[in-house]
Amino acid sequence: MLHSIGILGGTFDPIHFGHLRMAQELAEQFELEQVRFIPAAVPPHRTLPQATTQQRAEMVSLAISGNPLFSLDTRELERTGPSYMVDTLIHLRTELGHNCPLVLLLGADAFLGLPTWHRWQAVFELAHIAVAHRPGINLNAQSPEMPNSLREEWQQRHQDHLPASAFGSIVLREMTALDISASNIRTTLGQHLNPRYLSPDAVCDYIHIHQLYQKDPHAT
Repeated sequence: MLHSIGILGGTFDPIHFGHLRMAQELAEQFELEQVRFIPAAVPPHRTLPQATTQQRAEMVSLAISGNPLFSLDTRELERTGPSYMVDTLIHLRTELGHNCPLVLLLGADAFLGLPTWHRWQAVFELAHIAVAHRPGINLNAQSPEMPNSLREEWQQRHQDHLPASAFGSIVLREMTALDISASNIRTTLGQHLNPRYLSPDAVCDYIHIHQLYQKDPHAT
């Protein structure tokens, strides 16, 4: 039996407990064999990360150390040009074969922005999409914030459970609400405040040693 592999992309600038808890909960709920953390080199939809590619990869490695479910995948950091997820999934398919189930893990906000992605509809031909939402969020086909093009995909692909197929479905799961963001961590550090308990201690220590995010992005 082929085991499903979870894919969690992002800038991880820096990685924090919100990323880690979402990956853990979705891995358990969908019985994923592993979750690959894939840092983006050149994120297409946001400004360039403040930390270098090497620093972000090292922070991810520190954060996931000791968890056998998690692994670091640096393929996007080694690739030139924008870090399009569709290209990453194509590369993974080439390596793992057409029958290996891939599950792209997304928060609800990222999922709602999916139609802005490069070749976004091709993602469904490469992976399932697991959407993590906060308690009380009723995401469905009638959600007013859902773009019409995504609504059409939802109506065709939404399922209550992850199917045995390798790709093509949208599944939704509630996750523990952790209101943590990398931008808030950077702001905290820019104000010379302590980010402890927002990110693993090893990551906080790394940030301190390398003096990352010291400038307040909101300072005038």
